[in-house]
Amino acid sequence: MEGSQDQREHERIAEAFVSARRDAQGLPSYPGTIPEALESAYLVQDCAIAMTSDGIGGWKVGRIMPPLDAHYGSNRLAGPIFNASIVSADPQTPVSMPIFRDGFGAAEAELLLRIARDPDPAKLSYTLEEAAAMIDAVHVGIEIASSPFPGINDHGPAVTISDFGNNNGLVIGAPVPSEEVADCEGWPVSLLIDGVVAGTGTAAGLPDGPFGAVRFLLEMMASRGNALQAGQWVSTGAITGVHPVNVGAAVEARFGSSYAVHCTISAAAGANRS
Repeated sequence: MEGSQDQREHERIAEAFVSARRDAQGLPSYPGTIPEALESAYLVQDCAIAMTSDGIGGWKVGRIMPPLDAHYGSNRLAGPIFNASIVSADPQTPVSMPIFRDGFGAAEAELLLRIARDPDPAKLSYTLEEAAAMIDAVHVGIEIASSPFPGINDHGPAVTISDFGNNNGLVIGAPVPSEEVADCEGWPVSLLIDGVVAGTGTAAGLPDGPFGAVRFLLEMMASRGNALQAGQWVSTGAITGVHPVNVGAAVEARFGSSYAVHCTISAAAGANRS
């Protein structure tokens, strides 16, 4: 009985988030009992994925910072990126990326890695070298973090996980040539909002770098019996931080001396809005 009650609560939370995202309406408070553990949060996420008709084109990986990493037993979290929200950057005209006007919205400079082949579902652990071997392309890009719940980042990682990891889109920029991949972790990266630098950093600041994010995702998904697929993207973590944005903002992510990705921020238009 308790398990059934938990399942119904997971489904109620998932339905609230899926409906709010579909209708582009804000959720002023968390729509249920806040999950106490990451496993419960991922069960909510699973329910929400099952309620969503779009296919999954990638996965975002985010940080769980100290001291919460010790409390939850993980230093990273994951959420799905749906096909309809993945766009290729236009070097001539910045693409428009939506956020929930009445919720939370942010932009993050990230390295995007593409899964080369379906992983072995029986393989539960990876070295960094094995994780790197699962990748066939590295691109620069921008993750759009947005949720109908404005307090999504204020209540810990379980809440973030429960609403698709707070993802609402991915802008895929230029590919990094294979001869430059080994150096890209050390590239200086900056994110600008309306021309003003909001944050700087390097991908080397991520735990075990961007391939550490791939290793985490491979192991976490395998442990939960969920399969990654060839061609899916891994958004490997916010290099310069999570930077709140408003509708109308212009965002630029710069990587090293040669790469830049641009987008503008728009308001999400739901099924019941024009």
